[in-house]
Amino acid sequence: MDSLSTNADASSPSPDDGDATPSGSKLRAVLVAFGVAVLGFVVGLAVSLVLMGVWVALGFELTTSALLVLGLVGLQGIGFGLVAYAYIRFSGLSFDFVPVSVPSLRDLGYVVGGYLTAFVLVLATLVVITSAFATEPATNEGAQAAAESGLLLWMIPASLLLIGPGEELLFRGIIQGSLRRHFSAAGAIVLATAMFAPAHILSLSGSPQAAALTISILTVPSLVFGFVYERTRNLVVPALCHGLYNATLFTIQAFAPTGGDAGTGLFSAFAALL
Repeated sequence: MDSLSTNADASSPSPDDGDATPSGSKLRAVLVAFGVAVLGFVVGLAVSLVLMGVWVALGFELTTSALLVLGLVGLQGIGFGLVAYAYIRFSGLSFDFVPVSVPSLRDLGYVVGGYLTAFVLVLATLVVITSAFATEPATNEGAQAAAESGLLLWMIPASLLLIGPGEELLFRGIIQGSLRRHFSAAGAIVLATAMFAPAHILSLSGSPQAAALTISILTVPSLVFGFVYERTRNLVVPALCHGLYNATLFTIQAFAPTGGDAGTGLFSAFAALL
């Protein structure tokens, strides 16, 4: 039995079942999952533009702060949710396909363990990669906008209420869940991560090398979030792990010291991974 699998999801195939799935069905599953990821961003962008139009129609100015907040609400808060709802509805699935429940003590253990593991592994990976390559991670435009508009501290609750839940609903609940019906647990986690990490390129600025470095590091927390979702079968768990992880990075960016020594440079690079 695959060490990552659980018996909590009766609809998910065992690794043997996944191996027996025709290759055409597996390819179709990957293409559908990729389409869902793309559609999530397309719908999220469209909703954001509608919200901005309404904002202007009401007589408000589109400041940097307004753009950031409306973008978060439109993308993670509404767009991802709409695509998740549409996938479940038009696939003939029940809403139990994405299990959500109040975390048990065991779940809370995975929340803490997943959050700490993601944080420590990303820090270790960042140190190793930035030491081996003379390149720092790319700049996250959203985080930069939050810093310039004085909203960094407000991004901490936003991470827990919008970013973590929204991204985990689409990429873990829908995409990883759909892939899990055709692949082993490890396969579904890796494939979902391969769609999650590169999606962040939309918010990155910098050289291609810096973007590639950032995306490679972002695979680390995604693998952790996928693992805890597979183990708990409760979307609340990776949503909390993800939210706490992002909230920590925003806190680092808000309070990181400035200067030119190696320590402060590491803090700045770590804060860029948002």
